[in-house]
Amino acid sequence: MISISTLQVRTYECDSYSHVNNANYLNYLEYARHEYLKDIGFDYKKSVEAGYGVYIAKIEIEYKKPAFLDDVLTVKSRPIKKGAVSGVIEQQILRGEDLIVSAKVTWAFVDSKGQPVKIPTEWDLPGLKP
Repeated sequence: MISISTLQVRTYECDSYSHVNNANYLNYLEYARHEYLKDIGFDYKKSVEAGYGVYIAKIEIEYKKPAFLDDVLTVKSRPIKKGAVSGVIEQQILRGEDLIVSAKVTWAFVDSKGQPVKIPTEWDLPGLKP
């Protein structure tokens, strides 16, 4: 399953070099991961209400090319690894065919205390698996 999200670069996301500041790509990736969860039917709000969460444990990111004001960016997200407690989502940010950012995001399912926990059956959806 590949989830696709689209966004447009806004003025306040650009730095003094007139391109997107590297920290803003993390926001783009987070937005796309949330959309991915919605696409697979994972109700993040209900999981939090039930006392669970999905924490990010690690992000590996490679910046390939800059993005600029008003660029329309596409973020592709797909699972590449899944265990009983955690997994990895591969994400790519593209402008047309140009790869702007490549990332691997390791996540963990946690309880209300923030401790890693095996994903309960109701939250262990097929879309989390590669």
